[in-house]
Amino acid sequence: MSSPFPRGNRRQFLRAGGALAAAGSTLPSALGATLRADSKETLSVGLVGCGGRGGGAAVNALRADPNVKLVALGDAFPDFLTAKLGSLKAIGDIADRIDVPEDRQFVGFDAYKGVIDSCDVVLLATSPHFRPLHVEYAVEHGVHAFVEKPIATDAVGVRRVWAASEKAREKGLSISSGLCYRYQFAKQETFKRVHDGMIGDITALECTYNTGGLWHRGRKAEWSEMEYQMRNWLYFTWLSGDHIAEQHIHSLDKLAWAMQDDYPVKCTASGGRIVRTDEQWGNIYDHFNTVYEWGNGVKGFSSCRQWVGADANVSDFAYGTKGTAALQSHRINTEGEKWRYRGEGPDDMYQNEHDALFAALRGGERIDNADYMCKSTMMAIMARMSAYTGKTVTWDQAWNSELDLSPAAYEWGDVPMRPVAQPGITPFV
Repeated sequence: MSSPFPRGNRRQFLRAGGALAAAGSTLPSALGATLRADSKETLSVGLVGCGGRGGGAAVNALRADPNVKLVALGDAFPDFLTAKLGSLKAIGDIADRIDVPEDRQFVGFDAYKGVIDSCDVVLLATSPHFRPLHVEYAVEHGVHAFVEKPIATDAVGVRRVWAASEKAREKGLSISSGLCYRYQFAKQETFKRVHDGMIGDITALECTYNTGGLWHRGRKAEWSEMEYQMRNWLYFTWLSGDHIAEQHIHSLDKLAWAMQDDYPVKCTASGGRIVRTDEQWGNIYDHFNTVYEWGNGVKGFSSCRQWVGADANVSDFAYGTKGTAALQSHRINTEGEKWRYRGEGPDDMYQNEHDALFAALRGGERIDNADYMCKSTMMAIMARMSAYTGKTVTWDQAWNSELDLSPAAYEWGDVPMRPVAQPGITPFV
């Protein structure tokens, strides 16, 4: 079966009233069709996943609209929930709109159900493995969703989110993505110029996401293996998708955006563990290098690593027949012109994406970011598959993969850890 992903869809954004709204049709929704931009009706928001990104999303949502209330929190762990609720209540400008009594504080694997059942809009910010389950439930129950990246850790999960997103369209529900660079005004203007031909025809692409290390929460004797892995989810492929999906997806999404949301037909990748070799680092790699190939012959060169003490570099470039675009730093150089973004005013991409979502709901419109959030996740997963197996992987092979990283059961106890992948030995599934 070939991938159902359409080629060449452009994502365009319009500034309206200081916010962003996704261009598209106006459809009835669970609440969007009943609201006006000047409506005083309160929108109830719930948060699933009380980590750092989840807390940030909650703050952004409350600041996006004066008539929004945070009414429910959910997390696998009670200590995370309690700490996050306390920190949110300490933020002065939003504290009076946090209304989360004990009966709307949900803990455990099924916490998402209680949160979604309590709200109009849900913020999904747990570890990525659980995203398909949460998106499916939100759509089934008619709730708009902000969906953090990546949206899955395997192709099976991507297909689930894709199917749920089609149902969301039928119901008129908004699906907003956490691929936040798409909502940065500076990026929008830079990519618009690339798409308008300022650098000519794109001949090659390059992206780099070289960073240091991230957190590790250690191990406690009272934790089961499941709890240990979930508390340290970054380092387990079934939970994070590996750092090429969890972090580097931002860079890969920018390459796809430069290609006007046309996606590569195949990739060849390598990677491994040079620094993070101890078992505390789970089964993920600490570096990847990938060559993507598009149907028109363009190649994209991708590099990412997480090494403590090494040089950092986060940059993206599009090379064209007339010049070069430095996508991350918003600069374009051609033989006849040099341009850089010099916009005025705030440009907080995290805030912008929530401004867009709530403005759309107030206007009876809908945000639909499902196309690129699914395809960019797949772009990361296909490279991971290639690096893990040592094989060139086509888009359709990746899309049709039957590898399901889900555990046998969601329960506190033992959970096996897949061995670290070995190229040439680890099979493609």
